[in-house]
Amino acid sequence: MAGTALFIGAGDMAMRMAGGLLTQGRLDRVILTDAAPARMADPVAMLNASHDAHVELRALDGCDHHAVAALLNEIRPDLLVQAASLIGPWSIIGSDHPVIGHLSRAGIGIQLPNQLPVLMTVMRAVRDLGLTCPVANISAPDVTHPVLAGMGLEPTIGLGNVSMAMLRARSAMRARNEATGLASGATPPLLRLIGHHSNVYGVMQASAPADPALSVRVFVGEAGERDDALAYEGDPFRPGPIYNVITGAAALPVLSALLPDGRPTRLSAPAPFGLPGGYPLVVGPESIAFDLPDGVDRDAAIAINTLLAHQDGIAAIEADGVVHFTPEARGHAALVDPRLAEPLDPRDLAARTRLLLDIVAGAR
Repeated sequence: MAGTALFIGAGDMAMRMAGGLLTQGRLDRVILTDAAPARMADPVAMLNASHDAHVELRALDGCDHHAVAALLNEIRPDLLVQAASLIGPWSIIGSDHPVIGHLSRAGIGIQLPNQLPVLMTVMRAVRDLGLTCPVANISAPDVTHPVLAGMGLEPTIGLGNVSMAMLRARSAMRARNEATGLASGATPPLLRLIGHHSNVYGVMQASAPADPALSVRVFVGEAGERDDALAYEGDPFRPGPIYNVITGAAALPVLSALLPDGRPTRLSAPAPFGLPGGYPLVVGPESIAFDLPDGVDRDAAIAINTLLAHQDGIAAIEADGVVHFTPEARGHAALVDPRLAEPLDPRDLAARTRLLLDIVAGAR
């Protein structure tokens, strides 16, 4: 059964995910949107020329509720993928400007005014229209989803993060098997991971934290034997756009399982049910369920990710979505502007978003 996928955003990540889905031949229509579509006209046209499905590009301001709702109502997609933020992540990560350095060290929590506006607009439109299609979000899901859950606006599931750690652990398992002479064609064991966005950079740089409590949890096989080191083996990669390669690969199994003809798939993915961090799940087009190993219940898994969120500068997210930052995050933020260190109410984002965007623009 063919279907329609709608992408909010047409940047590198959206193009990677759309291309991966199109290669499977299970979609007959893909729509990508962008606030400045001219820059993506040729890449989208090339994507259209490369597949049998119809691929098109639409202009869309992701912060314009009326425009977003009108497009969603027109398309009524089978799968909605949110892949837009106001500032691309690599505009902040890796800069040597001192202001950007403080923002980076403060953690993703301080940068929520960049991540939330488009996502909130999309989810409000989904709610207002009563759409029931799955919504997969790649914009800081480990943090944005629990914030939006306080307003009943959480997406279906997140993309990236713990799914990236799962691929790294699989690769490490293959390398171990090859080193010990095991057959490369052998069926790999089940891997189930609990982890947070805050783990991504350590995982990608093959650098395990000194405190094991701050590590990704890796459970091997049906018995769930712990082997956290698997997530931190392999080649180290410095932060940069090269991470998009594994992010796209990690997102594809989740998106594939969510399509109308998808099959329930066991994998680890971020932020189901508006929860912080990522979990082992069974994901299908009709439902998502926990797939936790024996000895780890839902509350214990959530507690692990709540602790790991501190490394992203998140001290607590209240039931209504208000975010409180850790002392370290507040310290770095205050060196940029004291207003950034104050608790963040997602219902009152406009001034905070303008402040953050002006600060980043001035530091470029």
